[in-house]
Parts: sequence; C-alpha cells; structure tokens
Amino acid sequence: MIQRKQTLFLLLAAVLMAVCFMFPVASFKAVAPLGVPVSGSLTLVAKDVPETMSQILNGEPVVMGQRGYVKTWPLILVTVAVAAIALVSIFLYKKRVLQMRVVAVGFLLSVLNVFLVFIWAVDAFVDKATAAMACTDVQVTYGVSTWAMIAAAVLMLLAQRSIKKDEEKVRAADRLR
Repeated sequence: MIQRKQTLFLLLAAVLMAVCFMFPVASFKAVAPLGVPVSGSLTLVAKDVPETMSQILNGEPVVMGQRGYVKTWPLILVTVAVAAIALVSIFLYKKRVLQMRVVAVGFLLSVLNVFLVFIWAVDAFVDKATAAMACTDVQVTYGVSTWAMIAAAVLMLLAQRSIKKDEEKVRAADRLR
C-alpha cells in the first residue's frame, strides 16, 4: 500500500530537505565600526566570497563569505540523513512497525537539524563574523531552508502518526477474525 497519505508526507519531507541545499539557511546584516554595511548568509553549500580590510577602509559594502567562519558539515550530514530516511521509509510499507521506528529516528534527526540551525550554526556564524569585523546592530533573518527544515520535521511527525493509525487498524482487524 504505497498510496497511503504517509507516503505523501514522507515524500514532501524528502523534497523539503533537498530544497535546503538550494536556499540560504539564514542571512545577517550588520554595521562595521566605520559605518560600513556588512552582510552575509549561511548556506549548506559553502560559497567562497573574499573580504578585505581595504573594502572597509574605502567604505564599500562588505559581503562576508561562509568559508573560514562556520563549517556546515554537521548540518549537511543531518539534512542528507533525514532525506534518506524519509525516502527509504516509504518502501518499508509492508513492515509498519519497522517503518514507525525508522520514521521516529528521522523525526528526531530533523529536530536535531532544526536545533543545529537555531542554536549552533546561526549563532556561531554571526558571533564569529561579527567578532572578526567588530560589527554592531546585527539582524538575523532566517531563510527558506530553515522553514523547510521545520516543515519537514512536522511532516515526519504526521507520517509517524499515520503509520501508527494504520497499524492500529490492522491489529483491530486481526482481533476481529
């Protein structure tokens, strides 16, 4: 029964995890000591953008790159793991108990993913970037990837609940026989 609603939930969760690689997780804007605007973004795939002190001294806007500030490999690993678990669990429909456990692990990993974004990655990125440039008035804006990770966690939870309901229906039908 691959045409169950939890299949749709799991497929959407996997697609949302793939979307995380296309959009920034968060971006920030700050002001350097000489009034120079400094901006940057945190993406899962690092983009190397050079920044120089001459830009600051000349009053040019500075875009801070991700390389050298935050290594995002834990986020990448967890994101890929959640997507893989969502895809693999779709095909475990004949073993609902195992599917429930696999989706529960996927849900926990997706919660860990959101935790890493909010607590570890964004704070570390902003702290290190602003400390290197002595910036003030930092404004963080969470990107599409952050909301996609949260939506994927909700979808994994909904899939787990649907699988549990299916298992309860099958057990109830077996008791009636």
